[in-house]
Amino acid sequence: MEIKKVNITIDGKMFETLPEKNLLHALLSLGYDIPHFCFHPALGSVGACRLCAVRKFRDENDKIGRIVMSCMEPVVEGLNISVEDEDVRNFRKAVIESLMLNHPHDCPVCDEGGECHLQDMTVMTGHDYRRYNFRKRTFKNQYLGPFINHEMNRCIQCYRCVRFYKDYAGGTDLNVFGCHDRLFFGRSADGVLESEFSGNLAEVCPTGVFTDKTLGKHYTRKWDLTNSPSICNHCSMGCNIIVCQRYGSVRRIRNRYNGKVNGNFLCDRGRFGYEFINSESRIKHFLIRSSRNTGMEIVEEEALKAKLTTFFSEKERVIGIGSPRASLESNYSLLQMVGKDNFFSGLSKKDQELIEKAVRMLSEEGIYTPSLKEIEKADAVLILGEDITNTAPMMALALRQASRNATFELAKRKHIPLWQDDAVRINGDRALSPFFILTPHKDKLDDIAWKSMRLTPPDIGRLGMAVVSQLEGNTASFRDFRDEEKELVQNISNELKKAKNPLIIGGVHLRDEAVLNSAFLIARSLSQPDKKSNLSFVFPECNSVGSALLNGKPLEEAVERSKEGNVSTVVILENNLFLRADNNQMDDFFDRCKQVVVLDHINTETTSMADVIIPVGTYAETTGTLVNNEGRAQRFYTDIPENFPVLDSWRWIGKLNEILNGGKKSYSYQEIVQSISESISSFKELINLFDEQSTKMRNEKIARQTPRFSGRTAMTANIDVSEPAPPGDPDSPLAYSMEGRREIPPSSMVPYYWSPGWNSVQAFYKYTDEPNGSLKGGDPGIRLLNENQKNGFVQNQVLSVFKARSDKFYFVPVHHIYGSEELSSRGQAVKQRMTESLIYINSSDANRIGIKEDESAEVGINDNKFTIKIQIDESIPLGVVGIYRRLTEIPFLDLPGWGDVRKFQ
Repeated sequence: MEIKKVNITIDGKMFETLPEKNLLHALLSLGYDIPHFCFHPALGSVGACRLCAVRKFRDENDKIGRIVMSCMEPVVEGLNISVEDEDVRNFRKAVIESLMLNHPHDCPVCDEGGECHLQDMTVMTGHDYRRYNFRKRTFKNQYLGPFINHEMNRCIQCYRCVRFYKDYAGGTDLNVFGCHDRLFFGRSADGVLESEFSGNLAEVCPTGVFTDKTLGKHYTRKWDLTNSPSICNHCSMGCNIIVCQRYGSVRRIRNRYNGKVNGNFLCDRGRFGYEFINSESRIKHFLIRSSRNTGMEIVEEEALKAKLTTFFSEKERVIGIGSPRASLESNYSLLQMVGKDNFFSGLSKKDQELIEKAVRMLSEEGIYTPSLKEIEKADAVLILGEDITNTAPMMALALRQASRNATFELAKRKHIPLWQDDAVRINGDRALSPFFILTPHKDKLDDIAWKSMRLTPPDIGRLGMAVVSQLEGNTASFRDFRDEEKELVQNISNELKKAKNPLIIGGVHLRDEAVLNSAFLIARSLSQPDKKSNLSFVFPECNSVGSALLNGKPLEEAVERSKEGNVSTVVILENNLFLRADNNQMDDFFDRCKQVVVLDHINTETTSMADVIIPVGTYAETTGTLVNNEGRAQRFYTDIPENFPVLDSWRWIGKLNEILNGGKKSYSYQEIVQSISESISSFKELINLFDEQSTKMRNEKIARQTPRFSGRTAMTANIDVSEPAPPGDPDSPLAYSMEGRREIPPSSMVPYYWSPGWNSVQAFYKYTDEPNGSLKGGDPGIRLLNENQKNGFVQNQVLSVFKARSDKFYFVPVHHIYGSEELSSRGQAVKQRMTESLIYINSSDANRIGIKEDESAEVGINDNKFTIKIQIDESIPLGVVGIYRRLTEIPFLDLPGWGDVRKFQ
């Protein structure tokens, strides 16, 4: 239903704006520069800083009015205010002066300098002289871990940090201490910030109290960074980011606003997982091995081409193995090079079947896959199997907001504006929307759940099927159900039926088809002719969905092909196969392949088996497309200029294609996108993404560097004092320059946030329709999944109860935000947050085998045997063992499955 706009008068001019918002929100939407600190569009209003003052008049006859805080003033028909009133301007100036009394004069050494909201507001209010001559209040700073630096003396008591960390993100270890004018924002004692979203403090804080510690390690002035819009590579959510580099080294990752995906925030893995790009284990040269028993040697391109010519002499016996962490363009280029019969997805058969099945489910008629922002609107949620906080952190953040919809409904009944954050929370008194979690082990979202139950994957599927029966009006067979399970099934089905916007969440991380099927069947049962049900799946990697849509063959078929002697050369694209299959199986595979060519940017166990290694770029050095968990195709752009021989994977595959196919011309980026759109029906809309972003520019490129960039000559003064030409970039609408498009660029492609008077991240106001709304011109990305198919390929089924065994344990995977993703695990800051590999076991089971917490155990799963430390976890069901493996330490494990645990001798 369209909301009728109201008329308000600002300094004698009449404007139309939306009601049900506060006045500050309306003023920012209309383009007014209103100083403020405590207000944040995602957090609502609390009226703490008193800086956003305006004069409000009672009616047209009122010539005096009164000063009010615009963030606490509702927008109503006929509202008459003044922003430019002299008393109001003086009031704001006085507020800034009082807030600055104890602020140190340390802008030249502050990491926030140049992007400081406090600097912007000080200039905006006209405060430019310090009259305070007494001793300043000082605090002792805290150690907060490897991600965030703490400088409490810069604090202006706006409360943003606590309101985000505690109220919005659900953190429990950061708070405000003290009273009156001596407030301390931090932990009760030094220690690592525990929240998975702590890095957002660096952007939420309007001063330099909380800053990015990884940026501080290789300090640079922020206006001297070269920036490009990009997409996070560390999970399947497709969060929008800005990559910032200097001298070819990535210095930080910053949030890029997308009104449909991540909005204002990022998780810590996405923000700090970039350090692998600067790693010493990066591959930056052509490497060739003369024989399997010798080491690699660096060669030039001519020697590489000569070697590859011999490798590709038997064209029909060349196969390609793609990767779900490589771009869509790179995977497609490899498919085109070797042909469909010789292209393999790089996933195990089990993983590929689950992912492809999940993608088909999301295309089912009547099923809708919500974006992250739409997930926040869910009024009842059921999670089946997924540990969301660790496998899709930003979805967990969205679910925390969804849990508050019950408090919003209570506020509406009492006519409390939803933007009045404290009033809504107090009135709600911790009321929570219906929220149910079924997982094998404890979950960090348990604190917002009505009910959490710990079950094995088979039992999760069994309960899910019972919910389906209840929803469809069938009498569920509760023969094997405990009373607690019966009650839970009935509660879940009742709440999902009542909900206006129910959401079912599943995924493939438990690698169990019954869990996937039950999530889909529940969503299908909820679907009505006039209402689609919401179903969201979590996938393992950044391009799992895009890779699945290419329909490559599973890895096992490549292994079988090699056993038949039909593989002479294998080309592997950005994939560590030792994370996909049993180590012995992979060793045998590589032994049978005569020549192994690997394109990757970082050394792995797979590159150690290669005969030829070709260096390719990371997401910061390449251009391409990723498809996220909702089927949204989004493009990322090069930030570090091309530095031969490190090129885009698809560009190198084009050169290999010339060698393999007799001099055939390699594709340009535009030709690849065109070819994908024309040859694969699932990607027919992809060309629109390219066209939209290329035609908007009218032959003017967007500057990657800010207007205050220090200049090119000084950057290379140690090499040559003449001014070099900036690098070219024909594949994107961006320029490696501080000169470019004269007007504000299309919001979906901005490489940094800046507007006159706004140097901080709050400049994103100028790029959106309204604060916390959509970007002007639309949010980036195109949805690819067709939701009108009628597959009907999953039927209801009755599953048997899980039976624990006395001679074996049932092993299930446990994921961790730090350590369960390949690339981020190689960064120095993330490594400090990674725990050692552990198995989690119930105390009763531990006593049965005579082992105690922190002792080591011998574990045998299939043919894998290793020693690992024990941790007691009472949430784990009897007969079940959860295993968290750091990817760099424990070999591939085909989980879930049965195995042994013995006390280490």
